[in-house]
Amino acid sequence: MKVNLETGRKVRIEMLPLIDIVFLLLVVFIYAMLSMAVHRGLPVLLPTSSSVQIDKSLVLSVTVKTDGMIYVDKEQIPIKDLAAALKRKTETGTEPGVLLFADRSLSYQNLYRVLDQIRMAGIHRISLQAEAGQ
Repeated sequence: MKVNLETGRKVRIEMLPLIDIVFLLLVVFIYAMLSMAVHRGLPVLLPTSSSVQIDKSLVLSVTVKTDGMIYVDKEQIPIKDLAAALKRKTETGTEPGVLLFADRSLSYQNLYRVLDQIRMAGIHRISLQAEAGQ
């Protein structure tokens, strides 16, 4: 009995499945990085807006909860010390800005007290944060 062994075929590495896997990994890493980049504030119920845009060049995060507690980058600060704390944190920045996360049930008066303290710190780039919705 004669056995035919074909030695003329070369081994090939298919590139299409490799490219698919590389693109899948790229998408996963991009999605993971984008989901981690924006969430610097503490969890509060934000108001909704149909024209929400996030300004990622702002450096500080100020969160005001329903009970009036104020946090600067997850550090609790009383309202009377807010301007001084913001001045300390923005001394090195060229044009500092603030991402303001305010609970939707917060009164206008409390919100304006916080805004006044931010302006007294010399910060005029303030972005009020909202969730995308209706």
